[in-house]
Parts: sequence; C-alpha cells; structure tokens
Amino acid sequence: MDAARSLDVLWVMQDAPVIPVIVLSEVAHAVPLARALVAGGIRMLEITLRSPQALACMQAIAAEVPDAVLGAGTVRNAQDARAAAAAGARFAVSPGYTGSLGRACLDLGLPLLPGVATASDIMRCQDDGLCAFKFFPALAAGGATMLKAWGGPFAEARFCPTGGVTLHNAPALLALPNVVCVGGSWLVPPDALERADWPRITRLAQEAVALRPGARASLC
Repeated sequence: MDAARSLDVLWVMQDAPVIPVIVLSEVAHAVPLARALVAGGIRMLEITLRSPQALACMQAIAAEVPDAVLGAGTVRNAQDARAAAAAGARFAVSPGYTGSLGRACLDLGLPLLPGVATASDIMRCQDDGLCAFKFFPALAAGGATMLKAWGGPFAEARFCPTGGVTLHNAPALLALPNVVCVGGSWLVPPDALERADWPRITRLAQEAVALRPGARASLC
C-alpha cells in the first residue's frame, strides 16, 4: 500500500472485503489490536467514537502502526469530524448524513462514508456529490433484498452494508454487484480483546480477507 497516496472513500472500500467496526475501551489494547488486524491483511480500521478512550486509541495507533489506515466511526457532526482528524483519522464513517457533516469533512479533506437507510437518504447524499454509502442498519433495513432493489434507480451507487453482518451472511452481500465491502464487528470479539488474544484476531482478519468474491464492477 502506498501510504502517500491521496485517500478517497472508494479506495478505502476496495482495500479488503471487510472494514472492521471497532469499539475500544482500553488504550493499551489499541496498538496490539491494530497490529493483529494488519498482520491478517486488514488495514482500513474503523475506530468508533463510542467510548471516552476512542480518540486516545486512535492517536496511539496513528503513532505506532504506520501500515494501518485509521477511520473514525460513529461520526455524527462537525465537532466529531474535527476531533477525529486531529487524532489521526484519514476517513470518517457516519450512521447517517447531514449537509453540515458533509461540508466539515470536505473542509478537512476527510473522505466520508455516510450512512443511508432509505432512497431519500441516498438522494440527499448524491445532491452533495457523494456516491458511496454505508447501508445501515443493513439487516434491519432490508439487507440484500433492499440492495438489489436499489440497483435499479441507483445503479451508480456503491455500498458497504453494516449492522447485523457476520462471517456467515457476508458472502451473499459481497456477491451483489453494488456492494464493495461490508462492515462488521465480528473481527474484534469482546472476549478476544479481554484476553488479549491477538493471534485469534489475526486469524479472523485472514478469514475476512478470504471473503473477496472477485473483482468489483466499475465504480462511480
């Protein structure tokens, strides 16, 4: 991976079949976890802003694991985006979308993967020039059936389904022509974190990399 390459959200999505959704509560876990995932072939890491330690964890990874490409998840507003960028994030993932969040990420040079759950969500994002989306919560909002339906009116759109995705149902989602990757928390099980079982996390990352069904269709 060329660390100097200008990042865009489609490049993030194409790097591996799965973007891990990571919740970290212990700063001491951040660096060994990132190293374990990178060792398994997963370099795009979404650290969610769901804990008070999230930004400190991102700072530690940015300083110690140069092969990891940090993303911030659960980015909900401009303040979150600015804090994430300052902590070392190179892309942002949001549960939904607002124009103010989109403008803040644009101003920061922070590629945004916005959350969508309806056709209207997609259209609002497209009005602001976005064409790649996190479909969230994927399984609750219709899963593969919804993604297939969107393939008609939004043929140019590309998706990362997240929410309820597992190692077992990911292949069916990844086989869809408008799905580039999926987001999943199964790569970082809480019990593996508690036990500092980094070899297990590396194995889970390797399994995730093996999910790639083949070349993706041309992207928007």
